[in-house]
Amino acid sequence: MLLAFDVGNTNIVLGVFKDGELIQNWRLETDYRKSADEYGMVINQLFQYEGLDVKEVEDVIISTVVPSVLYTLQHLSMKYFNKRALVIGPGIKTGLVVKYDNPKLVGADRIVNAVAAHAKYGGPLIIIDFGTATTFCAITEKAEYLGGTIAPGIKISSDALFEKTAKLPKVELEEPGTVICRNTVQSMQSGLVYGHMGMVEFIVGKMKKELQDYCSTDEPVKVIATGGLATLIDNGVDCIDYVDKMLTLEGLELIYKKNRKK
Repeated sequence: MLLAFDVGNTNIVLGVFKDGELIQNWRLETDYRKSADEYGMVINQLFQYEGLDVKEVEDVIISTVVPSVLYTLQHLSMKYFNKRALVIGPGIKTGLVVKYDNPKLVGADRIVNAVAAHAKYGGPLIIIDFGTATTFCAITEKAEYLGGTIAPGIKISSDALFEKTAKLPKVELEEPGTVICRNTVQSMQSGLVYGHMGMVEFIVGKMKKELQDYCSTDEPVKVIATGGLATLIDNGVDCIDYVDKMLTLEGLELIYKKNRKK
């Protein structure tokens, strides 16, 4: 079995693959204060609950945008699985041609998403990841990673409203159903959710036009959404073609296949 870690600023998503199939996944809070032993015990309990045997883990792969957690998970991999984890970074084979000014500065999660989306849906592509930040990535039909846009995520915006104002409360992130709202909570929900939907529509429209200059095909641009809040935003926009919640984990499994030792 392959154990894959997708480490974000807010959550760690774990996936277990057997014979190339994702058989189980979990979501944990990202906590840089946790030790390798604490994460190890949690993972051991999750495996036991699902009837999985940790001894069957043959390899570990990690994608992280949180450097402080990387050492912890590498130590966990060695101590609990006796495996040196494969870490997404420079030198890893992905099959992408990265056109970023400095390819080393592209977030690991963005690269992994691009690998999975291009393999599953072909190109050209726009990938939107609704995580702590909302990221937009453009990929050509030739698997060229062009770059994209990074915007504050909905949760960051919501937390900022609560923390930086004296009277505004914390609110649930859900559609209020109207933009002419008659109370503070729904007014905030409207601004957060519908404002984010409007941003998504605008950026996708503009990115599609710019992608035409890089592509040599008449194939329409497919828009793939992933991340925890993808479904919420997809319900209110017309520009998203597919919602794929397991995109990053599947990308990790594909990259593992490209890099594993024969």
